[in-house]
Amino acid sequence: MKISSGKQHMFVAIDRVTKFTHVAFFDRATKANAAQFLRQVLIAFPYRIHTVLTDNGMAFTGQERFRGGITDTCIGHIFERICKFNGVDKRHTKPYHPWTNGMVERMNRTTKESTIKAYEYEGLEQLREHVQAFIQSYNFGKHLKALRWKTPLRAICEAWEKDPSRFRLHPHHLTVGLNILVCGVLMPVSILRFWIFSNMLSLSYKLVRFRRIPLC
Repeated sequence: MKISSGKQHMFVAIDRVTKFTHVAFFDRATKANAAQFLRQVLIAFPYRIHTVLTDNGMAFTGQERFRGGITDTCIGHIFERICKFNGVDKRHTKPYHPWTNGMVERMNRTTKESTIKAYEYEGLEQLREHVQAFIQSYNFGKHLKALRWKTPLRAICEAWEKDPSRFRLHPHHLTVGLNILVCGVLMPVSILRFWIFSNMLSLSYKLVRFRRIPLC
């Protein structure tokens, strides 16, 4: 995505079953940044990840023309090494078929439409904070039709109740902050934070848009 201060790369990971999502921003889409993102994902998700599906970008996999070379044979790609070390099966989408990873593409579009395409930001830090607030509100408060109107967190908790052996930690540790009673509704702080932030940005955008500028 392009912003006034340059270009940012948004990495998105989403679980196919629970729809739980993790997002991070990097200045460049490099192997090192992709590896750092993978480490974040392995920590952010409370259960053991057995399979990762990515596109065929250089950040995620070695290129075909380098297959069989000394570096590929002796060292390999750092992203694939981390997968192997953690017992994760690494898979790729079919080349030139981005729709085979359609779930993450849709989540990417939803995130952008709810944040960077709807609001103007004073800087990169504000953009990142707003996107992370949206992801928290999605994970903890968004009731999804695909989950029979449960939130991703609720789906994770139900999976833990059925088979806790698949989890590294109790999913209740994922919740951030307290719940607040708003107009008679118990609302997680993460959702309230996104709602307040969005309304503040909306008000700021309107003030900038309709501000009168003296000509002399």
